[in-house]
Amino acid sequence: MLDSLHVIVLNNSTMRPKTILLSGPQLEIMKVVWRLGEATVRDVYEDLRIRRPVAYTTVMTTMKNMEARGHLKKRTERRAFVYAASIPESRMLRRIVRDFIDRVFNGSTEPLLAHLVEERRLSEKDLEEIGKMIREKGKQH
Repeated sequence: MLDSLHVIVLNNSTMRPKTILLSGPQLEIMKVVWRLGEATVRDVYEDLRIRRPVAYTTVMTTMKNMEARGHLKKRTERRAFVYAASIPESRMLRRIVRDFIDRVFNGSTEPLLAHLVEERRLSEKDLEEIGKMIREKGKQH
């Protein structure tokens, strides 16, 4: 598992790329929030502790930091903060994948696909689906 992911976003004031680090635990939290739509610290804590030991205060501190960095937004409901993702999952994943391809494969997707095929990470069904997507994309151009 990756320890952290660098995500490229634009800084609105200067429009220059700015790298934001998403750690493994932050990505875990984001996945829970994306799946639930909105979540309290307790919701995320209960979900994460099913998979691994985690302290409530660690989840709370991490979510506060993520909100301060703009990954999460919060609102108050009764006496609890309810958090939601600031960026939709699909957009964040596009950024993560684009950044990964740029950093690891110098912007080229071909070596990544070749690696996945060679390492047998793609099933026959996966290959068929990719072929179908390529053919459909070709029809659009």
